[in-house]
Amino acid sequence: MGITFYEDRDFQGRSYVVTADQPDMHAHLNRCNSIQVESGCWMIYERPHYIGHQYFLKKGEYPNYQQWMGFNDSVKSCCIITPVSSLRIRVYERNDVGGRMTESFCDYPSLCDEFHPRDIQSCHVFEGNWIFCGQPNYLAWQYLLRPRAYRGVTDWGAVTAIVGSFRPTVYIS
Repeated sequence: MGITFYEDRDFQGRSYVVTADQPDMHAHLNRCNSIQVESGCWMIYERPHYIGHQYFLKKGEYPNYQQWMGFNDSVKSCCIITPVSSLRIRVYERNDVGGRMTESFCDYPSLCDEFHPRDIQSCHVFEGNWIFCGQPNYLAWQYLLRPRAYRGVTDWGAVTAIVGSFRPTVYIS
């Protein structure tokens, strides 16, 4: 599995090949304007140590940062998303896994039917890797959630709680 980062658009300029999680890439690239994902699925992060804006990338070519919905040309860390065989998540309307709950084993394209988008305050990922998105139909910001309890929105890296949809990474093709 591998991913190649390029400093310039259209796969030009200095490049850096990655085959495993990289918590801090700032010594290897000043900026990132294009990416080729040779294999696997990856989450790239705007800042070192897996913080800041997150972007899910699957196999393919991204000739400029707008292609992966990036806000700028900053990519400072990345991690590979390993496939899993089982899926299970619970989302809750209040902090500390409290209040109304919904359990899911598959994608959820719109939470508006069951919850107001600001109502998801915590969750528990039992199995699988999940992507939370800010708007229905998997649009807007993204956050990768791996198995564990997330007692509040800051646990998954968000500043405010707006979850419009979520899905396991296995359904992203």
